Amino acid sequence: MSGAYRYLTRLDEYSILVLGLDGSGKTTLLEKLKHTYNGVPGMDPAKIQPTVGVNMAKIRIQKCLLKFLDLGGQSDLRSIWESYFEDAHAILYVVDASNAKRMDEAKSVLLWLTRVAELDGIPILVLANKQDTTDIQQVAQVKEMINSIADCLDTRDVRVMGGSGIQGTGVCEAVDWLFSRIMENKK
Repeated sequence: MSGAYRYLTRLDEYSILVLGLDGSGKTTLLEKLKHTYNGVPGMDPAKIQPTVGVNMAKIRIQKCLLKFLDLGGQSDLRSIWESYFEDAHAILYVVDASNAKRMDEAKSVLLWLTRVAELDGIPILVLANKQDTTDIQQVAQVKEMINSIADCLDTRDVRVMGGSGIQGTGVCEAVDWLFSRIMENKK
């Protein structure tokens, strides 16, 4: 009976990698996800330290469990990303839209991700984060960055959205898009 119960109540699980440069707001965004979908009070953004390793959040949508894996973005930690690629179903690539000086580096890392064989064909959502600050790159400028590497994206699903990990703006829209693309790829 317990085996039948587990089978009937099991959830399909999908992994979403939350990637981006250090300081882009990945962990703050993850904390907002936990709060929005699970009702768990998020960590105070002022107390969030740079991620060394992995942070995780799981949210339930319909009969699915989305597992968000926030991986440290410092250049010397990016080598651990590769150990998570094989099981990834989508990428949430977070860009600090308030830091124009690191836009070329963010573009370079994203370009590298598009060339990784294990990630071929999985959807990528580029979130222009920190839209709550006054000194931001507009979403259109981040789209220009994506358009400049469009030839490397092939037929991959890619979307650029604006958002704020602190305010939660765009969080639900991002999750909805990722979920819909994962379900579409499942077909």
